[in-house]
Amino acid sequence: MTTSLTTGAVLAALALLCADAGAFSPHDPLVRQRADPHVTLHTDGWYYFTATVPEYDRIELRRAKTLDGLGAASTKVVWRRHASGPMSANIWAPELHRIDGKWYLYFTAGRADAPLDIRLYVLENPSANPLEGTWTERGRIDTGWESFSLDATTFAVRGQRYLAWTQRPPAADKHVTGIYLAKMRSPLALDGPATLLTLPEYAWEKVKFDVNEAPAVLVRNGKVFLTYSASATDANYALGMLTAGEGANLLDKAAWTKSPMPVLASGGGLYGPGHNCFTTTPDGKQDIIVYHARDYRDIPGNELNDPNRHTRARSIGWRADGTPDFVTSPD
Repeated sequence: MTTSLTTGAVLAALALLCADAGAFSPHDPLVRQRADPHVTLHTDGWYYFTATVPEYDRIELRRAKTLDGLGAASTKVVWRRHASGPMSANIWAPELHRIDGKWYLYFTAGRADAPLDIRLYVLENPSANPLEGTWTERGRIDTGWESFSLDATTFAVRGQRYLAWTQRPPAADKHVTGIYLAKMRSPLALDGPATLLTLPEYAWEKVKFDVNEAPAVLVRNGKVFLTYSASATDANYALGMLTAGEGANLLDKAAWTKSPMPVLASGGGLYGPGHNCFTTTPDGKQDIIVYHARDYRDIPGNELNDPNRHTRARSIGWRADGTPDFVTSPD
């Protein structure tokens, strides 16, 4: 691992701390062989779950009254890839969101003739229960330029909805991905230009590949925390974090502070933690991070062909300064 001595020391400390037991102790793994997990605790009292399946060919939903119940919950395939053309390969990173009385699934897809020529797409369903009703393809999200793009998430702060996603910058001279943010005028379209929030700059963000991807947002304590994943999707995968004030202009890159070290990395018998989302206990009193990780380090061949990125969850601690601690769980 080509990181600095300082980075290595921090990762070693994180490894020791990751073994710490937390107040929230779900089954581990929560759901086997499901990467890029997304959990929605809806007002109907159900946890809805979706994730990337190992075959990369479909979108599944399941629900349970508890997080622990998701692993045994029955699944429903709500959409399958096309036979050819757009949306025919690499169906990745679905996220389920309830917006203005409808359900939306944001996901990434490529083409069978160009699997890595991936873009962002949306499905819509007006049913009260997303496992019922009809999912309609609503097309691509136009980000403003054509390039490798993935991992869209949406969130609202002070009445304004945003889309955060991953994309290769225009005219980039190599394969590098960064995190972008834009306002939304509807659940299907952006409103104005995108702001580049972060590109890989530290050694731990550039192991094998220069990657910042998979944004997820948590708004707490007057701040907006945006986590992202960095480096290759093996044991080097790790979470970074940006922080802004809740009242700041979130489209101003200068409003965000980037943590110089990862906020969650391999350790405690888990390897490559990343691509997370956030939820809470049913009473809303305990914040929870849901993420994927493997339970072994060495992966033969291409890590994307290894199916054992399992969905996991742990409670979030809070420091005195109001920032989240994803390593040491609260008592």
